[in-house]
Amino acid sequence: MDVNFKRYGLYLVRWQLSTPILAGVLIILATMDALIATIIANLIGGLIFFWVDRFIFTSKVLDAQWEVKDNIACVDCGKVCRGYRLVKTPNYDKTDDREPEFRCEECSRKKSEELRKRGVKL
Repeated sequence: MDVNFKRYGLYLVRWQLSTPILAGVLIILATMDALIATIIANLIGGLIFFWVDRFIFTSKVLDAQWEVKDNIACVDCGKVCRGYRLVKTPNYDKTDDREPEFRCEECSRKKSEELRKRGVKL
């Protein structure tokens, strides 16, 4: 399973921020029946956090740019190690590459420099 830790971290921060906001709503609605107050607070939370969650899970800004895998054979030198591949930048997109090419750290740096010279924004 691929996990985008930037998205996951933002989601956890959002989750923590929702607690005091919804607790405040429950305090305001304290004179109401507990079940009704909870339903209202959850509806308010849904109205607010739907948009935040939508940004977190669909924003191109938060897309992972590199893919890292362990125990690959470097496409350039053949060394078996942790492999890296550039997936996406503003003017480079290999997200649908059917045969992704992973490189060792040293070869990845060389390839990155080659891409920079070709005008790819890293």
